[in-house]
Amino acid sequence: MTVVTGTESGAPRDFMRAEPKHCGWCGRRLPEEDRVGRPRRYCAQPCRQRAYERRSALQRSGLPDDAVVLSTAELADLQDRLFQLRCAAEDVVTAAQDGADAAELGRLAAQILRSADALERLR
Repeated sequence: MTVVTGTESGAPRDFMRAEPKHCGWCGRRLPEEDRVGRPRRYCAQPCRQRAYERRSALQRSGLPDDAVVLSTAELADLQDRLFQLRCAAEDVVTAAQDGADAAELGRLAAQILRSADALERLR
């Protein structure tokens, strides 16, 4: 979403909010801030430090800057969360085909949302 100033639309200087930002390390949503200066990239100092350590390790290893390095455990966890999301989506399709009511479909859709939220956090 593009940020539009009030002067461009003829309205007062209220700003439209951009999409929520997430921590560059852990993926948590960053708090909305109306402050001057560089926008936050990390939710806390430990996340900022881990990101620095990762960048330094990538530079030493010769991997490209956009490389994603996951441990075996992190990869297995990511695969588990993807499987949970797929199963939740299949449950919705099955329930819709079986003529489930709106309340049941809403409950299943909420499960998809929870699974997708867990999947957003890569670390």
